[in-house]
Amino acid sequence: MNVLDKTISQITVPTPFAVGDTHVYILKGDTLSLIDAGVKTTEAWEAFTIQLKELGYYPNDIEQIILTHHHPDHIGLVENFPRAKRMIAHKNVDLWLTRDESFFNHYEQFFRELFQMSGVPKEYHGFLDKLRRPLLFAGTGKLTDIITEGDALPGHDEWKVIETKGHAQSHLSFIREEDGSFIGGDHLLSHISSNPLLEPPLHFGQARPKPMLQYRNNLQKCLSLGITKVYPGHGEMFSNINDLVPARLVKQEQRARKVLTLLREYSQTAFQICQQIFPKQYEKQLDLTMSETIGQLDYLENENLISKTNEDGVIYYHA
Repeated sequence: MNVLDKTISQITVPTPFAVGDTHVYILKGDTLSLIDAGVKTTEAWEAFTIQLKELGYYPNDIEQIILTHHHPDHIGLVENFPRAKRMIAHKNVDLWLTRDESFFNHYEQFFRELFQMSGVPKEYHGFLDKLRRPLLFAGTGKLTDIITEGDALPGHDEWKVIETKGHAQSHLSFIREEDGSFIGGDHLLSHISSNPLLEPPLHFGQARPKPMLQYRNNLQKCLSLGITKVYPGHGEMFSNINDLVPARLVKQEQRARKVLTLLREYSQTAFQICQQIFPKQYEKQLDLTMSETIGQLDYLENENLISKTNEDGVIYYHA
């Protein structure tokens, strides 16, 4: 537990995920708000309530919940606050909180088709049966308020909403313009670069989002916001955004150049590239490694450095 200033306090809870602990924040103002809700485990709830009590509060004191994005380690405990009458987030979060079955079917079908087009062999398609497994750690509910870029946070007029898609299609961050404080969810982390994760388009027939391009654009956008301190979803708080963001962008471009070098040897599928740049990880983390690989290919295609062709339903990339 970390009291940061008079209006914001950080609470840290464990997760069962590789990313490690998640931070949530208590925000004081006209309303007592919880920003993000950790993961749905007994260990997380115990850690949360102990630290909340140290701040002088109990779960019944939380009046509303504000979410940065829909991932399970950020929405897990939303059901545990009986007096929280408002749940506030990007509209896409509702699909996950309400367990929208038609969207989940669309989500699974999207990945089946994407894996087929990306040249992923049938023996790896078993991963697709596990797409819903992380929901075991996610809470359920329904949004009462939808927020978007430029809105003020309800009950906290000094905090403005910034759209920061890339890591998730529901991702929002919040800035207090008077002093440059930035609650960034998973968009800006000090120790690692957020993984821009593939997701289907919201509606069938639309073009899929390109999260790597979104992530890069929204990193660059952050440089113009006057951010002085980042309160992240994971890892240490930090202030060196003017050094960190350009370094992140350069590192991503270097990774993309490795992909381009491989394609200069011969034309390949996204899966073939994935095997070469993540030889030790791709079998166990096919979703993350394929997201990263296709993100690099999207970037190279956007820079007009590669092209692609469809050969019998499989996409091949060419330098």
